[in-house]
Amino acid sequence: MKRNLWCRHQAVWLGFVALATTVNSLPAQSADALIDKLVQKGILTTSEANDLHKETAKDVSKTPPHKSGLPDWVTGWKLSGDFRGRFEQNNAENDAYIDRNRYRYRVRVGGVATLLDHFEIGLRLASGNPQFTPGGVLVGGSPITANQDLNSLESRKFLWIDAAYAKWTPVKSDSWTFSAAIGKMDNPFSLSNMIWDYDINPEGAALQAAYKINGQHSVKATGAFIVLDELNQGVGAVPSIGASHDPYVLGSQLLLESKWAPKFESALGVAGFAINSRDSLSSKVQPFYNSGNTRDAASGVLAHNFNPIVGTASATYKLDSFPIYPAEFPVKVQGEYLYNPAASTENTAYRVGLTLGKAGRKKLWEVNYRYQWLEADAWFDALTDDDNGAFYAAGHPQLVGTGKANGWFGGTNIKGHQIIATYSITDFLNFTFTYYLNDLIIVTPGQEGAAGHFFADLMWKF
Repeated sequence: MKRNLWCRHQAVWLGFVALATTVNSLPAQSADALIDKLVQKGILTTSEANDLHKETAKDVSKTPPHKSGLPDWVTGWKLSGDFRGRFEQNNAENDAYIDRNRYRYRVRVGGVATLLDHFEIGLRLASGNPQFTPGGVLVGGSPITANQDLNSLESRKFLWIDAAYAKWTPVKSDSWTFSAAIGKMDNPFSLSNMIWDYDINPEGAALQAAYKINGQHSVKATGAFIVLDELNQGVGAVPSIGASHDPYVLGSQLLLESKWAPKFESALGVAGFAINSRDSLSSKVQPFYNSGNTRDAASGVLAHNFNPIVGTASATYKLDSFPIYPAEFPVKVQGEYLYNPAASTENTAYRVGLTLGKAGRKKLWEVNYRYQWLEADAWFDALTDDDNGAFYAAGHPQLVGTGKANGWFGGTNIKGHQIIATYSITDFLNFTFTYYLNDLIIVTPGQEGAAGHFFADLMWKF
């Protein structure tokens, strides 16, 4: 009997020593839970457990902070991305166009590092079809889409730099926020894809400021310098283009956001843009995918300047409930108007829309309808939504100087409808149905330009 008792005590103290060694490498909460469990099992006495609790607390206090392997000036790191699978069809009423069906994917993955002194560094990679100049030189991935076609006998596909920027936010208080960014960044302007295709990530520099007037109203101001191209030693294909005439966009926007009541809010804004050195934007030099602008037949240079004024407005009201929608139900109306005084004709655009619901969380859904009228020389066609297109038959006047004979093109000179329906299957998985039904504003004499564009998406985000 004495021998058994002696063995039991030896086992307890051996366990005590082993446990004391183990808990040094455990978080305090985990060690305490383990000790309490041993007391419940009768392996440790309450007195022995108390001794171990004290020892654990002493060791934890001596343990140096965990090292992540990152420099001390990196205060945080966040990884995110998404994958989207798509079926897409382009069709047209004109028999000269054969319906095009494509299977495509888009993948994006990136990270943001936050640094001391309010700095942020971002990098994102994305898929996308390669883009070539008219001379056949590869210049990168398409600027207006990260979609990658499934093609070329299962060839391996490209990944491109989708965003790479540095951002500094020296002021961030209850009333004021001020930030500056340089590099290839997400679009700093709050505008629809009638002005900027949502997939375009501008390259240049941006300044943003926000002021909270009171609990109901806030003002946001944005200014940006956006590079369109860099011409080295001139371009031989177009003698009039010089090396010092690099094209760029200057833009600014002022936006007033108001929350009039818990269920009602609005936004009102005005923006202005100017393109510098438009004579350096030639279809013989740059790989333009969209169409619509008027161009010089010989040089392919834009016939008009672009310095449009853009007005925007929206209002949102939240209903307490709505059938088959398990949350407050937002109803949003919005409008946008553009006028380009640098062109004498075909220089206006407008857009009106209605959004019901808001997807993004499990079992929520959203339906969006908009009508858009975008005249040929209202805005630079290379920057507008490439999915919003129609069919240009051979001999179309807006294809003069582009080097294109005919085809289905997005850009300007388009009027028509769009409907988007999205259902959130889970918090991270959405299904989206999109359909465009459009026609050309300026048409080829005697030819049909009406066309449709349909796609169905499944998108996972992480």
